[in-house]
Amino acid sequence: MKEDYYVLIKNKLVDNEIYGRVKDISKERNTVVTYYDTGRLLSEAGSRYGEGVIKEYAKKLSIEVGRKYDTSTLKRMRQFYNLFPFEKGAALPHQLSWSHFQELLPIKDIYERDYYINIAINQKLSHKALRLKIKSKEYYRLPLETRNKLITNNKLELKDTIKNPIIIKTDQDILNERLLQKVILEDISSFLEELGPGFTFIKNEYKIQIGDRFNYIDLLLFNYIYNCFVVVELKVNEYKKEYAGQIEAYMNYIDTNLKRINNNPTLGIVLVKKNDGYYIEYSSNELIIAREYIILNI
Repeated sequence: MKEDYYVLIKNKLVDNEIYGRVKDISKERNTVVTYYDTGRLLSEAGSRYGEGVIKEYAKKLSIEVGRKYDTSTLKRMRQFYNLFPFEKGAALPHQLSWSHFQELLPIKDIYERDYYINIAINQKLSHKALRLKIKSKEYYRLPLETRNKLITNNKLELKDTIKNPIIIKTDQDILNERLLQKVILEDISSFLEELGPGFTFIKNEYKIQIGDRFNYIDLLLFNYIYNCFVVVELKVNEYKKEYAGQIEAYMNYIDTNLKRINNNPTLGIVLVKKNDGYYIEYSSNELIIAREYIILNI
């Protein structure tokens, strides 16, 4: 009967309200499971008694349990159940809160949702941090090849994880490489996070000697996940073919003078304002990649 579903839903929500007041540990987990089970009951009730049942239940629940259980909240619970096919809630990721799932609900693409679920868990993101990544369209800034690898569960290389374009937040006009470097260094942690997981900062303007000349690497990084040095060159114009030769010389220097036997070969990133893709496509060194940057005014 329609009333039976209502009683089951009400009891679950009441129990969750009581649990939330008494328990601090795992109460978020209990809320997620409760809302998932409620979504299942709402889905079943709707199939039997029509769409209007949610509005009917919401009216009663708002009075008997709490005002937050309005029509839109119940619809989100039902959507939660329909979008995330966890059998009986057993596979619900315990690291994610209801706030996390609310950020994920508007995403229609299952592969995109899975990507954000995984990074939220692996990077221990708050729901606010997750929201920013979704808003920045991080998934669609991964190379297409990377997204295909994620779908087929193929192993990722370091270059697969580096977004394109890279977002740099500033209120300044970037007129030259020195200013671009200055802006990046002012918020180096955000820049490293934009690149991908595992990046650490070693030094800017890293001095090296090639022959009789001294050169300076714009940014020298290390990635502890992929166990390699990363040379970054900053350019405020379009990608040019000579950039590959320049950064390859820097990479060879690092491999000869800094890299240890247990480190993987050095990766080179040329960060440019615009890249048509042709020169880098025909580069013989697969360890050199070009990425565009875009300025997000703050």
